[in-house]
Amino acid sequence: MGQQAQRTARRRRLGAELRALREAAKVSPEEAAGAIHGDRSKISRQETGRHRVTRLELDVLLSLYKVKDEKVRERLIALASEGRKPSWWRQHGQALRPSFKEGLELKSDATKICAFQSQVVPGLLQTRAYASMVMTGSDPLPQEELEFYLDLRMEGQEIFQREEPPSYLNIVPEGVLRQQIGGPAVMAEQLRRLICLSQLPEVTIQVIPLSQSVFACTGGSFAIYSYPEPVGLDVVQVEYLGGALYLERDEAVAKYGRAWGRLQATALPAQQSIELIASIARELEPA
Repeated sequence: MGQQAQRTARRRRLGAELRALREAAKVSPEEAAGAIHGDRSKISRQETGRHRVTRLELDVLLSLYKVKDEKVRERLIALASEGRKPSWWRQHGQALRPSFKEGLELKSDATKICAFQSQVVPGLLQTRAYASMVMTGSDPLPQEELEFYLDLRMEGQEIFQREEPPSYLNIVPEGVLRQQIGGPAVMAEQLRRLICLSQLPEVTIQVIPLSQSVFACTGGSFAIYSYPEPVGLDVVQVEYLGGALYLERDEAVAKYGRAWGRLQATALPAQQSIELIASIARELEPA
């Protein structure tokens, strides 16, 4: 069947742009397929992100479509090469759902992450004990499977130890921090973890206080993953029970960008947020 691939956001964007270029050049799918020694179904799979596009194929297609703009060519080449970039989690790939794998890939490759969680502390900031309680409450798993996903979550947090870690911005409602998931001791440890991580230059944590009277409607939890030029791609992850949606259409991304701006307007500045977190932690710890 050839190089069947997970339909990541980058592959979908690459495929959509290739299709637009082909149609603008008035090249039929059959003509494009012939140029890369394939068939119409291969072009269809490439344009829907279900089949990888090799660098040689990409060069041939861009020449066929008469794409001379170097910036366009550079962006498409970057999209294609990013799709094959090795990731730390690939050793576990066979055990993971496609939507879960895409989330891990987004976290691994993004240079900026803006995350809002309306119910729990985000996974990249969780302690193991807190994560265990969250996973158990979300969908009870056999112990062996639970330990596997806990290990995976802890391993994913190592992105903050990379030579060039992503910029990570998190906004969390105060109510999430006051809910004693796992009990006072587990929650106090989690809050101390937030305080510790906030000392990293790339991590910013802001809290929406309970006293905030302005309501910022978001429709639920989401994260925005950003990639710099030449990729120039922003992807929004929206979670639901059992999976996640990945949105990359400009209008959808812009809508969530505006929602993020409204959340920031209602949140405390970073330093005041950390002071509030420390105050809540002290309330939970034994005198």
